[in-house]
Amino acid sequence: MSYLGEDIKKLGFGLMRLPQQNDVIDIEQTKQMVDLFIKAGFTYFDTAWAYAGSEDAIRQALVERYPRQSYQLATQNAAWINCKTKEDAIDQFETSLKRTGAGYFDFYLLHNLGESRTAVFDNFDMWSFVQEKKKEGVLKHVGFSFHSTAEELDAILTAHPEMEFVQLQINYADWDSSSIQSRACYETARRHGKPVIIMEPVKGGMLASPPQPVMDIFKKADPNASAASWAIKYAADLEGVITVLSGMSNIEQMEDNISFMKDFTSLTSEERAVIKEAQEAMNRIPLIPCTTCNYCAKVCPKNIGISGTFTAMNLLTLYDNMPSARHQEEWLVGGHGKNNAAQCIKCGKCEQVCPQHISIRSELSKAAETFNLK
Repeated sequence: MSYLGEDIKKLGFGLMRLPQQNDVIDIEQTKQMVDLFIKAGFTYFDTAWAYAGSEDAIRQALVERYPRQSYQLATQNAAWINCKTKEDAIDQFETSLKRTGAGYFDFYLLHNLGESRTAVFDNFDMWSFVQEKKKEGVLKHVGFSFHSTAEELDAILTAHPEMEFVQLQINYADWDSSSIQSRACYETARRHGKPVIIMEPVKGGMLASPPQPVMDIFKKADPNASAASWAIKYAADLEGVITVLSGMSNIEQMEDNISFMKDFTSLTSEERAVIKEAQEAMNRIPLIPCTTCNYCAKVCPKNIGISGTFTAMNLLTLYDNMPSARHQEEWLVGGHGKNNAAQCIKCGKCEQVCPQHISIRSELSKAAETFNLK
């Protein structure tokens, strides 16, 4: 049985982590990446109102350079970010149209549903708004991205069967995670007959450089394959997938992804066995499951460099190199104008918006002690 997006190639260009030059998006390199992507036959691009500079960048790199019917463009509405009224939320949609210059969106998502965020979309009745825009032809397909429990996903899909697809965090490290619930959420979406767009297949880049025991397993199986290739193919192998989003940040990553996804069909039984072995090895290593989405940073009243702190802590866990980890904390936090973990006032606002359900306050306390921060 066919499904929405079945004919779309299974690698999507996630535009959250575009290449930077002097702290701004490198448009010329982005153009080169877009050209490589389209030349290889890929067509799906994913941006969002909340991705700083991304919608403007894709207008310049894609919309102004290629026929509109030659690609699919998706963007997202984050009504839970600073919207006091429905008009504020609608303004995000209008802003996205203006920034991208796309004329319409092939896929439009209510962004990051789950927990208290879902109520914002309910209160503003954004469900009806997107259906109105779909009737007008400005939106071709409507759905939502989701970070919460399978139980909550089931409730949303039961209440809103008109939603055409769901975007979920799925990767081999989170497949059986009790907090992320990748498997349970995927199975819930499919039970409701919804196709799935996969985000975070490489877990914010963490699975591109997995712990050494995991890397050893992959290199033994195929010395020439990147660790990221195993992660992306794992996600693409699932049934009912529209596409797998990869947040590529440079030409090298784009070329690598194209090399193994251009003609991808499915994993072999041997490859599935390798990934299962890697999952077992990964599960034995405790890491902070931060994907650097930085939603926490948008609500932190003390401007703490939360994701940078967690990156440094994970580096310490993985490589046991205090000088390197301390250097990373100094650069990723203070070097980017953020306050360190010791400045946390434990208000908890960060934990209310964290898609990964991290105990952020507790982890910041550990980091402050570990790095002796004042």
